[in-house]
Amino acid sequence: MADALPRWSWPDVADALAEGLEREAAALELEQAVRGLDARSELELHPLLHAGLRARDFGAYPEQRFPRDRGKRRRSEGARCDIVVTPGGLPLTASEAQLGLFAPTQTVDLADALWLEVKAVAQFHELRPNRAYAQALQRPVWTDVEKLASDPAIVHAGVLLILFTADAAVAEHDLGVWAARASLRGLPLWPRVERSLAIGDRIGNRLCTLALFPIERPAG
Repeated sequence: MADALPRWSWPDVADALAEGLEREAAALELEQAVRGLDARSELELHPLLHAGLRARDFGAYPEQRFPRDRGKRRRSEGARCDIVVTPGGLPLTASEAQLGLFAPTQTVDLADALWLEVKAVAQFHELRPNRAYAQALQRPVWTDVEKLASDPAIVHAGVLLILFTADAAVAEHDLGVWAARASLRGLPLWPRVERSLAIGDRIGNRLCTLALFPIERPAG
């Protein structure tokens, strides 16, 4: 885009993402819903994150192809990123030229957008503890970090971990262990920006923690 873009504020992005979940959690408590936020699937949480971003004047574009895969002929081909965020609600620059009245006057280049991968994990599932809780926090998330860090056209990126746990101590411990192991693997992560919100205890989870880890781009 022609005009200079503001620098990304990770705390502002984290606030927006958390507010999207917080509004839904409050609505569920008000209606005394049987199933809470922690019973939602990861994909069911995505629209809430989009709504939080848009309410803060960000653009939120789900399931966008990675820049390295945009040269493939079929749009169905290629790996996709969970959410691509733009400032000011602006559209992303399209891969194909748009002509006439349908062409936006101002867009955001892929390199200027913020690319986010999301992973949601609950300590307790309905009726039982989640035996795959620790495993789900490891290899799948590390793979997401590696995908984002390895695409040369992505400059601004991060991974968002959403944890539903019994309390803050569990979340703090598990995030600390995850970050330490990620560091041992050489993953290029900055310190996390964290937000949390209380949720109704229906299946053992009483806290939702959002941990946003920016991905450091190599110099040059």
